[in-house]
Amino acid sequence: MASPSQAAPAFVRLAAHPLRWRLLTALADGDLRVRELTDIAAASQNLVSYHLRLLRDGGLVTASRSSHDGRDSYYRLDLDRCAHALAGAGAALHPALRCAPAPPRFPDGPHRQAPPAVLFVCTGNSARSPIAEALLSHHTGGRVTAASAGTRPRPEMHPSAVQVLRERYGIDISAQRPRRLDALRRRFDRVITLCDRAREACPDFGDHARHAHWSTPDPAAAAPAGLAAFRRAAADLDARVRHLLPLLAQTPPPARMTEEHP
Repeated sequence: MASPSQAAPAFVRLAAHPLRWRLLTALADGDLRVRELTDIAAASQNLVSYHLRLLRDGGLVTASRSSHDGRDSYYRLDLDRCAHALAGAGAALHPALRCAPAPPRFPDGPHRQAPPAVLFVCTGNSARSPIAEALLSHHTGGRVTAASAGTRPRPEMHPSAVQVLRERYGIDISAQRPRRLDALRRRFDRVITLCDRAREACPDFGDHARHAHWSTPDPAAAAPAGLAAFRRAAADLDARVRHLLPLLAQTPPPARMTEEHP
């Protein structure tokens, strides 16, 4: 049990500030730029940038240059780091409070509802978005409707994406082909863009669809574009998909969906 004179854990000191808490909760839903965080926090850019620097120094938030506009940066919340820090903060108060999160539950049998639908969008639909689609289907066993598409789809799946999914997760997408975003006529509960360029080109899917952005580097653009880049991308997307699952388990049942192919 913590001593009365023991300092509060670093996570508590960082997260307890009202503005930093607003930034953390905003970033928990997806990656955002400073000007977007400024609007959400209703604070000046200098103040938001100052508190973002503190969160970065504390290891809770990272930043990366936008692939769409190099003058912009996307800020991302490290949810794994937050989970460990939060568990450590609980244990600092009392050992019994170091609790592991319960796995999300999707109802089965007669209580099963229509599955929530998630669309992943990138530019070529040959690597990042089909990897995310495959991982979400894999982790939910079909209890979530996962789809992916591209704003400018490539002719075929990237062979390294196919190989990494097969070797690391036992998933085969070799028969899948990239799809055009404008060919989809579905109702989605969540639309997640994975590419900074695709975020700018992604259409509005209606008020019922919750939009989020995961700023994921294109593994095919890495120099050299070997399997290592695709393994990093798959591991990153796998972590983000796992953090998405509890949110999907709370999603209300969607309307029936249809799809139109070119």
